[in-house]
Amino acid sequence: MEKVDVRGLSCPLPVMKTKKVMDQGTSEILVTGSTAVALENVSRLAQARAYKINVKKSDKNDWEIELVK
Repeated sequence: MEKVDVRGLSCPLPVMKTKKVMDQGTSEILVTGSTAVALENVSRLAQARAYKINVKKSDKNDWEIELVK
């Protein structure tokens, strides 16, 4: 599973970093982030690319999203 850490990054960087990994043909990606906007935008990208999404939120405002194709 490829890991992408986008914590503290403003859009469009989280989407661009995730898209770069997707473009390499990776079928399992774990994205870690910290903003609601990044979560929404990365989720939207994943749905457009036919990835299944599993979101896990932590006690802080951080989140992880598993993307599986």
